[in-house]
Amino acid sequence: MKNKKQFFRNLEKLIHRHNNLIKKKNKKDDSWYNGVFDRHVYPVLTRDHIPLSWRFDLDYKSNPYLQERLGINAVFNSGAVLLNGKVCLACRVEGLDRKSFFAVAASKTGIDKFIFQALPVKLPERPSPDVNVYDMRLTEHSDGYIYGIFCTERKDPDAPAGDTSRAVAQCGIVRTHDLVSWERLADIKTPASQQRNVVLHPELVNGQYAFYTRPQDDFIDTGSGGGIGFGLCDSITNAVIKNEKIINRRFYHTIKETKNGAGAPPVKTEKGWLHIAHGVRNTAAGMRYVLYAFLCDLSDPSRVIAEPGGYFLAPLGRERTGDVSNVVFSCGAVKRPNGEIIIYYASSDTRLHAAITSEKKMLDYVFNTPADAHFTGLCVEQRISLIKKNQALPEIKKKFGKKCII
Repeated sequence: MKNKKQFFRNLEKLIHRHNNLIKKKNKKDDSWYNGVFDRHVYPVLTRDHIPLSWRFDLDYKSNPYLQERLGINAVFNSGAVLLNGKVCLACRVEGLDRKSFFAVAASKTGIDKFIFQALPVKLPERPSPDVNVYDMRLTEHSDGYIYGIFCTERKDPDAPAGDTSRAVAQCGIVRTHDLVSWERLADIKTPASQQRNVVLHPELVNGQYAFYTRPQDDFIDTGSGGGIGFGLCDSITNAVIKNEKIINRRFYHTIKETKNGAGAPPVKTEKGWLHIAHGVRNTAAGMRYVLYAFLCDLSDPSRVIAEPGGYFLAPLGRERTGDVSNVVFSCGAVKRPNGEIIIYYASSDTRLHAAITSEKKMLDYVFNTPADAHFTGLCVEQRISLIKKNQALPEIKKKFGKKCII
């Protein structure tokens, strides 16, 4: 009896702690400012947000010590969509066993108080079962469906005996109307031997479904893959992309020299399709992932019309530490009717954050931030030009005086 009382005391503490966490109000991080977007003090989702019943056996008879039976390692890369007045996230949830699965959480504010559906998503299987699935992008398509585009991973059948690390990554597709019932479609077929970071365009292009792809020769290395591709196909139920046109290339000595890939499905703005993509470079401490932005033409979404130099968002402070440190990654963004844009990004493959901006701010950013000049000398000229312009502003001198250091 004494042990049973302790069991319920511990459970009460867990419930109290969990309720306080999911009810916590988020707030803007006033220590950060760049004029483009706002960071928030707290992550919007972590492993501790996962319901207790998903992790613990709550039956005293079978679990008298109230041990966590199916622990959660991380909650991160999440697709996003507006549905029934709420922001809904299709989160990547990783268990202690390294297997990832999807779970849907919803919030009115989009920055806090996310509540998970009663059960994780149970994906219908293909004839060859998924060993692992992750990084679902949600696209609300003009054909009336919400599509989930995700990476499905299986062991490489051609791996040498004893090699348990080689894998094959392909793109899986599901569709839904309510984020509860899911229909599994055939995996996408492309000319590339492996595909990751595939994103579905929200509208038909010339009567066809359009995808942003990332062709690669290997599970990790892109090899001959040149960057973000664009391809069309006639059918979504049996998607076959015959040609991939590279529209956003990797480039030497930039934030995307090692690889780059599409992130959130593009956001439609009055002047173009806004992309938040990821770029990767190698460092002495390993790969560094950052986010960058570019804009594609409204009538021809395969044509890039603006791309600022450098990154849009990089891991900062505590965001730099986690399972895979020095990484930010995005799978989802939503635009509200008032023009506010929420970009969801994960830090270090561990937790999920929200960056708040607007359509007007992002259009200003992509069109008026200088492009990468690619050479140090030209980059210095860009900066000197900015400095001289600021030094010549009479309003600044009048307001802050000659001795003000800016």
